[in-house]
Amino acid sequence: MSEEAMMPHYARRMGPVETPSQYRSVLLDTPGAAELPEAETSLIDARGVAWHYGDPLGEQRALSRGPIVIDRSHRKVIAVSGPDAPTFLNNLLSQKLVDAPEGFAASALDLDIQGHILHHADVSYANGVYYLDTPAHQHETLIAFLTKMVFWSQVSINDTELGVLTVVGDAPAVAEAAVTRTRPWGETQRTDVLVERGRVGEVVDKLRDQGVRLAGLMAFTALRVRAGEPELRADLDEKSIPHEAPSLINRGPYVGAVHLAKGCYRGQETVARVENLGRSPRLLVMLHLDGSAPVDPVPGAAITLAGRGVGRLGTVAHDADYGPIALALVKRSALNSADLSISGEVDVSAAIDPDSLPLDEGEKAGREAVERLRSNQ
Repeated sequence: MSEEAMMPHYARRMGPVETPSQYRSVLLDTPGAAELPEAETSLIDARGVAWHYGDPLGEQRALSRGPIVIDRSHRKVIAVSGPDAPTFLNNLLSQKLVDAPEGFAASALDLDIQGHILHHADVSYANGVYYLDTPAHQHETLIAFLTKMVFWSQVSINDTELGVLTVVGDAPAVAEAAVTRTRPWGETQRTDVLVERGRVGEVVDKLRDQGVRLAGLMAFTALRVRAGEPELRADLDEKSIPHEAPSLINRGPYVGAVHLAKGCYRGQETVARVENLGRSPRLLVMLHLDGSAPVDPVPGAAITLAGRGVGRLGTVAHDADYGPIALALVKRSALNSADLSISGEVDVSAAIDPDSLPLDEGEKAGREAVERLRSNQ
């Protein structure tokens, strides 16, 4: 029997890859469901699922009373399997994926030779298969890259019919799940449940019967901003390297997307150099925005200090507790500044949340060694 025939039916090679605009979640038929306006989905990956269900801030506040479930079934899921899959992926991506235990949950990056981020995927390992789920717009180039790198490796790379449902808070068991991935997330816990797209409505109905509140992607986005988790197209740019987003770096028991002590992969030299010798020139931080502004600034807008450009605005979200917040890439020279301005139709004042600044960026062992050599000369 062929390897593909032995794979779960939802992980076998399908026909032509659907474009992001073709997918429409069944949950968009839920009363009150509203999508993010199309103009705003050019950066935020939100096309095909509900932004909210008529009560956006209430959907966020529901988390204080119990778990919420968010439809992220617009994401694309790739299955990688075969005897060489662990080594194959470990040699290409920034996360350590050899010897992954059953139920392993993490993220991983694909970098270019200079260490710039090209792809960002969440990773699960179950029943001998690695599942990589990405924003829809990253899928085609990631699967093309992986396929191109197979050479003589015994590995299969397949599209799947899976979608992602995310439960924030204590998640009930989901019998229909192909994969379940639970991780700490900011101030709470997040469980990504991969189910067949055709069963998304059925699974959500069962969760709601167990007291889990349905919430839109707006709630997920606000929590993502608070957790400092970037979305590649909205929050980073073509120059971004992993250390600019501290949540991407594995430290201590925390597992992000970049393992600092694994074998070689493309772009590792940049990661090692920044980790051991220096600091990234910019840092991803959370901003508090002036809530009295008549319009929200848009991702990609310039951030200035006293008229001088110091950064780039990323995801903007309305949080039930904090009001308007955003992620932003800001130069280190401006991290202690309290009077930032975001350019746009109307300039908006902003301040960096001090709690979003990393407490630990690692000991610079290489820098210390250089200084010792200099002092002995």
